[in-house]
Amino acid sequence: MATRRSKPEISRFRVVATRIAKISFFAGLAGLIALVVAVLIQMQSLPSFSELKRDPNGQMIRVHAADGTVIVSLGPSFGQWLAYEDIPPIMVDAMIAVEDRRYRYHPGVDPVGVLRGIRVSFQKSGSVRGVSTITQQLARNVFLTNSRSWTRKFKEGILALAMERKFSKDEILELYLNKVYFGGGAYGIDAASRRFFGHEARQLSTAEAAIIAGLVKAPSSYSPTADAEAAIQRAQVVLTLMRKQGVITAAEAEQADLANVKLAPEPNQNSVRYFTDWALPQLETLVEETERPLDVWTTLDLNMQRAADFAIKGNTPAGTQGALVSLDRDGAVRAMVGGTDYVSSIYNRSTQAVRQPGSAWKLFVYLAALESGYKPTDMVVDEPVTINGWSPRNSSGRNAGEMSVRTAFTYSVNTVAAKLGSDVGFATVADMARRFGITTPINTLPSMVLGTSDVRLIDMTRAYAAVSNKGVAVIPYGITKVTTDNNELLYEHKVDQSRVLVAPWVAAQMTDLLQTAVAAGTGKAAQIGRPVAGKTGTTSSNKDGWFMGFSSGLTTGVWMGRDDAKRVGGLQGGTAPARAFAQYMKIAVAKRPIENFETDVTLPEWQLEPDEEAYYGGPDDTQFVDEDGNPVERPGTGIGPDDPSSLPQDDEVEAPQKLDQQWLDEVLGRNPPKPRETQPTQPRVTPPQAQRAQEPRPTQ
Repeated sequence: MATRRSKPEISRFRVVATRIAKISFFAGLAGLIALVVAVLIQMQSLPSFSELKRDPNGQMIRVHAADGTVIVSLGPSFGQWLAYEDIPPIMVDAMIAVEDRRYRYHPGVDPVGVLRGIRVSFQKSGSVRGVSTITQQLARNVFLTNSRSWTRKFKEGILALAMERKFSKDEILELYLNKVYFGGGAYGIDAASRRFFGHEARQLSTAEAAIIAGLVKAPSSYSPTADAEAAIQRAQVVLTLMRKQGVITAAEAEQADLANVKLAPEPNQNSVRYFTDWALPQLETLVEETERPLDVWTTLDLNMQRAADFAIKGNTPAGTQGALVSLDRDGAVRAMVGGTDYVSSIYNRSTQAVRQPGSAWKLFVYLAALESGYKPTDMVVDEPVTINGWSPRNSSGRNAGEMSVRTAFTYSVNTVAAKLGSDVGFATVADMARRFGITTPINTLPSMVLGTSDVRLIDMTRAYAAVSNKGVAVIPYGITKVTTDNNELLYEHKVDQSRVLVAPWVAAQMTDLLQTAVAAGTGKAAQIGRPVAGKTGTTSSNKDGWFMGFSSGLTTGVWMGRDDAKRVGGLQGGTAPARAFAQYMKIAVAKRPIENFETDVTLPEWQLEPDEEAYYGGPDDTQFVDEDGNPVERPGTGIGPDDPSSLPQDDEVEAPQKLDQQWLDEVLGRNPPKPRETQPTQPRVTPPQAQRAQEPRPTQ
């Protein structure tokens, strides 16, 4: 039988309960007062509405081509700020429906959402979860980080309450819809509309508004450009919520044809990105501005860039990579291709890769020789030579005997290059390469004359451009000026033409040799119907193919090969690289006036030795190829490309044919020059330096 609780016990229980109630009441009151004080303090520290409108979402950078076309937008996308009354109501309704359906009624923090977040957090035993209101999201995006913690949620709530006290609901929506991130670099609905649909936000349809509203939850997952199906499914959820909340009718939801929404075409940023990846890091040294939006104006010519992209893709052998750099006479980079496909490989082979240049390196050997007193008409002897234990040999495996310097360069005779390098000094050749802009390490072993030092394509192109520029240094650049969004000039490039690398007559003689190499030697495939000067390069076992050349003030370098430096059957500087050069240059210089070089083209001697087949050409351990670059057997021998008895050779050259001046004039489209008397020349075998120094300098 139960006993009743005594009156003293009941009294004590009531006293304890009363005390607990009083403590809870005063604790709650103190907490409320503290909350009010915190909100009031936070209100005082909040920026004004106009200040928040001016505050950028991050630095925005627009990159312009030479004609002003925007080729790349980095950072937050540029979009127009829309006042609340200019925002389409359907966009406002869609955003409220999917992100905060009680937005118009809560004080900045939704109690239902808070309770739901607490419940989910305890159930999942993980980080803080829950649905943030639009005001909370704005507070987080503007003032806080995205870390999930109770501290951040508390700060977010205080900020939201303060913002609701300081700004109206419409002002908060205006800030939110102009600042929230929608993916693809787009901040704000106008930037998102332009990014995804190609028009301003004022023209948004119901379907487009649903797609944009659905992006906020996960911009990368629901981006219509990344996953159109996911974007449509998410937009369908938005339309369903809008219908359930009475924002739109069932008929309007049905009429919103999500499947047929037209997306803006993706900008062609394939090969263009190789250029921007190279140019934009230079901003750090050019300007100090890190917050305001920037417009970067570049040298890139879009027509040339497209032509370069097509030339590389259309001529690079299967399984290999290709790169191209094209410089104007002042160093402006007009085109840059760092590989056959930027999406699959962002590695820029035109500026980052270091590879052996083969005979393209002979530019520096002959520049050093010409500067030391050699002339293109001087006679040298192609004969066996050994230098410090190294014995180079020619492509034919034979020696032709007496020939001119011009002939040796035209047919890329290795023994003569070795003798010239030994005569002027290998350190002198290395110094010449350094002088002309080679930035990679250079060895001074005798074999360096055949291009055994690794180089970058952009550096080699720069060197050839300096020859084209009459011996004046050319410094590649890609940025012409940098301005802010209100056209304040922060930087403007100034071309420096003050550094003379070699005397003009040395550059003219070198141009003479280079033009002859294209007209009648290793670079025939690079002819484009107007004067071209250039040089091929092929490395041991067909690992690399180069063509470097210039015409009408434009210098272009082409490299092809495998990233793993394995052999490429049939790859030679005079085949695919030269063809890519020609295909590109025909378009690149089409609107430029034809420029004759300031030097006469003199034919090389063709009578090198009785046997016309003295020069088979090709790189070391070469494969013999047909006119399309396909491997064939060596004519008349049965020796195939994999035969171990194949001789190491230099660039592929057809056997010299007997050419006369009239033939060359017809090829180059020039009027025949007046005949002039010539004196027979005597063989010249490495005369002493002092003797050469006393010889008169050429005047051409």
